[in-house]
Amino acid sequence: MTDVDDLRAALSDSPWLTGAIARIRADSQAIQTLFPAAGRRCGRGAIAPGWTADEAARALMLSAAPDEAENLYRYGDADEKRAVLKSLPLLPIGDSAVGLLHDALRTNDTRLVAAALGPYAIHLDPAAWRQAVLKCVFMGIPLDAVDSLRKRADGELAAMLRAFADERAAAGREVPADAQALLAELTAG
Repeated sequence: MTDVDDLRAALSDSPWLTGAIARIRADSQAIQTLFPAAGRRCGRGAIAPGWTADEAARALMLSAAPDEAENLYRYGDADEKRAVLKSLPLLPIGDSAVGLLHDALRTNDTRLVAAALGPYAIHLDPAAWRQAVLKCVFMGIPLDAVDSLRKRADGELAAMLRAFADERAAAGREVPADAQALLAELTAG
């Protein structure tokens, strides 16, 4: 996982971001106007594994005002929401933002669902996590997006995947290869 220091190093040549973070530290409400500007000011290109420049900039801004995560998610566009979700494991907030994961998992936006199943998903209870994994399979989201999948996968997930696979077979539809592989792993032995 990338940490705040990695993101800071990747964006060290952005005077705009340095100034934005200073403004946020002086007044946390400044993040409301600076957060949406990250894409225009820092770009949207990939800068670190799994991170774009705007997401990294937003994560760094959130690290200066972690209490603003919920508001930024609630009122943000899809890119801003995704940046908040990806930032959650980098913030000193414990499990206080699990509600944001639940909200993202209710959407049909594959990018938000995948981001909700990053490292912060460790805070999801097992039942909600299993349902989220199954949603990934149903939506065609590659299971490699699910953090700690093999560590958390259990017999109940295997039963859910088996029921899904049986339903798909009965309908003459394919089961994604990564779901088949996971099911085989979970039922082997």
